[in-house]
Amino acid sequence: MVILKMLANEIENYVDEMLDCLDVDIEHIRKNLSRLNEMRELVIKRDDVELRKLLDSIQGESDIYRENETRRLMLRKKIADSLGCGIENITLSKLANRLPENKRNRVIEKKEQLKSLVGNFKKEYAGTIVLVSECARFNKMLLRSIFNHGQTGSVYYGANGTVREHKENGKSWLVNCDL
Repeated sequence: MVILKMLANEIENYVDEMLDCLDVDIEHIRKNLSRLNEMRELVIKRDDVELRKLLDSIQGESDIYRENETRRLMLRKKIADSLGCGIENITLSKLANRLPENKRNRVIEKKEQLKSLVGNFKKEYAGTIVLVSECARFNKMLLRSIFNHGQTGSVYYGANGTVREHKENGKSWLVNCDL
């Protein structure tokens, strides 16, 4: 009986540490949701300097965040070892089912928060991907229209309505400004 009580206390301590890890996860996802909004804003504004700063900041913090991921994995392993099962059996849902009510409720609450935030993050991420893809497509189309202008088959007219050649002084026009 004493051994079971010690084991239960040990598992609850691991769960408390896991809850702390989940709080870090929740904050990390919230921060990244905010960053996705900031990133889209900077892309739209074409603020390359601030965008580079943001991307560097994200990279630096992702290195730090890996420590939390490692800690969470280590705690899952410790809980699995204490319960005598494989780490794949330590999900938040399965863990909650083995805990006293007060801890179970906290784990379920964190799980729901994470689920909601991850759902929002996926939507925001998809929107960011679409924006960046459209910007790339537009830029590609713009560059093609500038650098392949002699191959477009377009007709250019002068101010008096006569058809003009696409070259002047042997040089291709970059922009037709005849009025």
